Amino acid sequence: MIFLMKFLFISHIATNVISFSVLIAIIPSVPSSCRTIRVWLKRDSGQYWPSIYHTVSSPCSCMSYHHDSRRIFIGQDNGAVVEFLISEDFNKMNHVKTYPAHQNRVSDMVFSLESEWVVSTGHDKSVSWMCTQSGSMLGRHYFTAWASCLQYDHETQHAFVGDYSGQITLLKLEKQTYSTITTLKGHEGALWWDPVQRLLFSGASDHSVIMWDIGGRKGRTLLLQGHHERVQALRYLQLTRQLLSCSADGGIAVWNMDTQREEAPQWLDSDSCQKCEQPFFWNIKQMWDTKTLGLRQHHCRKCGKAVCGKCSSKRSTFPLMGFEFPVRVCDACFDTIKEEDRTALATFHEGKHNIAHMDMDPSRGLMVTCGSDRIVKIWDMTQVVGCSLATGFTPR
Repeated sequence: MIFLMKFLFISHIATNVISFSVLIAIIPSVPSSCRTIRVWLKRDSGQYWPSIYHTVSSPCSCMSYHHDSRRIFIGQDNGAVVEFLISEDFNKMNHVKTYPAHQNRVSDMVFSLESEWVVSTGHDKSVSWMCTQSGSMLGRHYFTAWASCLQYDHETQHAFVGDYSGQITLLKLEKQTYSTITTLKGHEGALWWDPVQRLLFSGASDHSVIMWDIGGRKGRTLLLQGHHERVQALRYLQLTRQLLSCSADGGIAVWNMDTQREEAPQWLDSDSCQKCEQPFFWNIKQMWDTKTLGLRQHHCRKCGKAVCGKCSSKRSTFPLMGFEFPVRVCDACFDTIKEEDRTALATFHEGKHNIAHMDMDPSRGLMVTCGSDRIVKIWDMTQVVGCSLATGFTPR
């Protein structure tokens, strides 16, 4: 067990997105047969008990909850977004508005109290933004693929939208129009935006996390590889400079971001090994001239050079570049890596279920995860929050 955790097992409830704030879990369900929203309160006994059970017209797919105003926005499979208001005693849920946001399933959404907007993405390949005061549609933008994830910065009205084509689009939203700022290519999964340092974190099916320096206008700046399956949830803790990432195999990684890291090099193109100059198998001319068989191409993760298997026979971790697992490096780079360079800058733990979504309350040191196994778990993370590097846990 890790994190000195507390478990909350909720059987017979399939969950998609959780908003966890002041020990309240609000859980929409995702199977086509389930159309319920449930609010759970922590009682004096320390146990969580259901407070509200509400049924909507279409299966729930995502949610945005604002604790201070007690407003819940539920995305549905039919493309609608439904707004509810929870009573002060959390024992009643009143319907406020229904927004015709999309023509297909709502995949993600964000509610901004400052602008009174609901921004949402859907499987109709669009992002839409709606006014919560009038209930009207303000604008819509279409992509070439399903829009899968979303982050929104209310101060600048910038929206980051990831889609299944493997790109992240940065949009500047206005009341009646929008403009495309830039497009980041390479990831299609989870997103998390840090408005203080203006960093965007993305996870995807390539098992990695990318940190994009949006404020510094440097584009792709850091690659983190520490998962064995798709990265599906991210949270960055600004005060402690820590990144939490969760994957489909139940892996939980806690990354120390309060350290100087190196950007992984871009892979170089070459028709022959850049170490021994032997041709690769597609270099027919050189193979004919030298009367040799072509070799398979590899790349050194430290220098980025194209090398053959013989010249890259070693494996090594290199956490300064984000490689927490052993990766291929050329023999020359292997000799330059010192033992202290292999010191881990992340810790890895087992959540013991397919973590589809995760949220974190750093002020209380509590994390909540939910998975495809229809289970919600609440974790005591006090050993993580407040430390510059996660320590004291049972290794995965």
